Amino acid sequence: MSTKTYLIAGAGSGIGKSLAQKLLHDGHKVVAIGRNAEHVGPEMTFLRHDFLDDAPLPDWSETLDGLVYCPGTITLKPLNALKRKDILDDFSVSVLGGLAMVQKYLPNLRSAEDPNIVFFSSVAAQTGMPFHTSVGIVKSGVEGLTKSLSAELAPTIRVNCVAPSLTDTPLAGMLLNSDAKRQANADRHPLKRIGTPEDIAAIAKFLLTEAHWMTGQIIGINGGMGSVMK
Repeated sequence: MSTKTYLIAGAGSGIGKSLAQKLLHDGHKVVAIGRNAEHVGPEMTFLRHDFLDDAPLPDWSETLDGLVYCPGTITLKPLNALKRKDILDDFSVSVLGGLAMVQKYLPNLRSAEDPNIVFFSSVAAQTGMPFHTSVGIVKSGVEGLTKSLSAELAPTIRVNCVAPSLTDTPLAGMLLNSDAKRQANADRHPLKRIGTPEDIAAIAKFLLTEAHWMTGQIIGINGGMGSVMK
């Protein structure tokens, strides 16, 4: 197996960290891009960037075999409390940040043999849920970005998207900070448990390294939520 290089935004925690560890275990090179290097291990190369900042993304001169954009938000508010700024901030992180990353590093991808891009959406983009207005709007944008780029960049670059349900990551900490919350959220899923970063990272790794005839797809990994009644 040849060694490949993957650029991961959000490799310091949660799904991004789990994916990075899987790729490193297989002998690949991981370049982490994010706000700080505190949680990025020495086995990764680190590029500093805040995706809410207008500053240019850092240069990278080598070939990249894949881009993975993990940053996101969870803004859960009733309609009368939801502000325009909430949605714009969420959109900036999840959609515009991912778009900027692709625009910046597209030349690095074009020099690879089987380059591809992986984004992250949410089960809430396809399934209506109370208090998920911002999540639904923004993650639908991510899915639209996935499909548009998959068409524009074919046949040389694959673009796919993973759409999880609630996953046990630091981002979801406020939703899982008690046994009662954990049990209630687990019970909402037909498989009766909360997703783990490893569950989601396994699908992302498959898209990066094995799904050679797949592009423009939204892959739901959600414990059955939105498609199974139980």
